Amino acid sequence: MDPNGGLYDSSDSPDRQRELLTSGELPVAVYGLGKMGLPLAGVYAETTGNVTGVDIDPDVVETINGGESHVVGEPGLDDLVAEQVETDRFEATTDGAEAAANARIHVIIVPTLLDENDEPNLTTVESVVDDIAAGLEPGDLVIAESTLPPTSCRDVIQPHLEQESGLAADEFGLAFCPERTSSGTALRDIRGQYPKVVGGIDDESTRAAAVVYDELSDNDVHPVSDATTAEAVKVFEGVYRDVNIGLANELGRLADELGISVREAIETANDLPMCQLHDPGPGVGGHCIPYYPHFLLSQNEEPMDLTRTARRINDEMPTVVVERLEHELSNTGTDLADAAVVVLGITYRPGVEETRASPAIGVIDELADRGANVAGVDPLVDPEEYGARAVSIDDLVDESFDAAVIVTPHQEFDEIPWADLEPMVVVDGRDAVDLSETHHRAYTLGGAASGRPPTDADGSDAVSTDGQSVTADGGTIERASGSDAVDGTTTDGGDDV
Repeated sequence: MDPNGGLYDSSDSPDRQRELLTSGELPVAVYGLGKMGLPLAGVYAETTGNVTGVDIDPDVVETINGGESHVVGEPGLDDLVAEQVETDRFEATTDGAEAAANARIHVIIVPTLLDENDEPNLTTVESVVDDIAAGLEPGDLVIAESTLPPTSCRDVIQPHLEQESGLAADEFGLAFCPERTSSGTALRDIRGQYPKVVGGIDDESTRAAAVVYDELSDNDVHPVSDATTAEAVKVFEGVYRDVNIGLANELGRLADELGISVREAIETANDLPMCQLHDPGPGVGGHCIPYYPHFLLSQNEEPMDLTRTARRINDEMPTVVVERLEHELSNTGTDLADAAVVVLGITYRPGVEETRASPAIGVIDELADRGANVAGVDPLVDPEEYGARAVSIDDLVDESFDAAVIVTPHQEFDEIPWADLEPMVVVDGRDAVDLSETHHRAYTLGGAASGRPPTDADGSDAVSTDGQSVTADGGTIERASGSDAVDGTTTDGGDDV
């Protein structure tokens, strides 16, 4: 075995290095056991047989060491964790420094959040790097899977490791290998749904990281020129989606003025392979898309006007939804300030217990600011924690609401007996239900994919982008609200779609 005992700068043959990795002779520490970290640690364990997971939450550690997963909605993860713990291939701890001292491969997968000024906050990453540095040995390989602002490995992590460990830069490896996973399909994605991007701080780091992911993934390993390029790949993926969604939302807001279903137009336009428009919706939520644009906006002199505009448009969408609701209510003679409104879906995606940057929170806040009495329904989280009175699906028939807003269409909402509910205005942000045969007044944001325009086909008023309402005969009436959100001048609104 190489005297360094690691993969970086190893003199062992490639076959021997793979053997050491898959036999458990190269212990792995995975730092961060959250929604993405635990699935990653599980796949590392099934591949290498020797993994210690690190998390600051003692309850998480206790749960995992008991053979259970604390992450819900991730098919196969419960069984994987149970099997790997039972066979002593995986254990968890809160002691990051001790885990680092015993490991030769260190994998960072903790979140990079934003501060109150939308600046990336690397405090959590740097704390993990401190633990790794305390146990770093020559030949060790450090892999960052956390999404980071480009240049973070080169300008932050590498010098931090050097300073705290006392090692020179050429004594350990450092590579950025971004996670490309989604909640609900994490194991499938990690095991090889997409090519694995690998970019090292030097060529040897790239090579060593490629050895690791050749074993973890069934898909191709795609080496890139350096760590900064790999960091940019991940951020660019998120920015592309944010800009595309921003365009879809801008087009979706035209549906009222044009009197068409923009969703139908988008779906048809996408017949051409060069057109890949996303769907409009009530906003962008999750721990990825709303954050990644700021990783570029915060550190580069380039104005990036397109990226900035898309972010603003997507942030506005919860306010736009409430504006549409207010208009529909005014057509029934109801003032939003006197209305009882139920918000359906608090998490940012159906079936995923994650509320970070969820557009539903922006909708709830905007409704409350305008004086509405807000209730909420969600099968995964407690709406009370987000400012809405909690109501169960079963209790809806006993409630009296003036309006409902569908933000996140959980599968459980298929059980809502709409025909049994009192007549109300329903603003559907996701084209999730067809209420055309019910007694409810329905408004579908952007129109329905079936071709229905936003409002019911009964001559209902549509909202124009000049702040007025367009009647069936082409005339206009003043809107009930004077807000500028419809024309894009309001920025006080509410991630993955």
